[in-house]
Amino acid sequence: MTLYTQAILDSERYTSVPLTYDQRMKHRLFLNLSAVGEAHIILPRGMRLDHGLHIQAENGSVLKIESAEEELSVVKAQGLDLARACYHLGNRHIPAAIGEGSVSYQRDLVIDDMMKGLGFDVTHDTRSFQPESGAYAAHSHEHRWQAR
Repeated sequence: MTLYTQAILDSERYTSVPLTYDQRMKHRLFLNLSAVGEAHIILPRGMRLDHGLHIQAENGSVLKIESAEEELSVVKAQGLDLARACYHLGNRHIPAAIGEGSVSYQRDLVIDDMMKGLGFDVTHDTRSFQPESGAYAAHSHEHRWQAR
């Protein structure tokens, strides 16, 4: 088993690891990968396995985290209707990927029924899921009021 514990900026040699959104939200994960065998990932608490992250083991091997395709529900809407759809998903703490004229979330029949009850058409698609990270997620830019 190989233990991966260190995030690095980049690497030319790596093994791609497609993970679902739920898997990427963990900071501890055990995987059985055909290319490298068993891999145990342990990252500092609060660090997520974001798409594009490179993590390295002590032996120098590197994994690149990628978003796996998964089943999603998609609501297409414009303007205030899109804002309304996003509001109802956010009000229920549903991770959502907001695009130009659509919002998508992990396929959930109960949420699909709720959205239909609100008057939205819901379709289904299979693609990678990268929802908004949220207001309290770490980010790298500095606000004007933080500058000193």
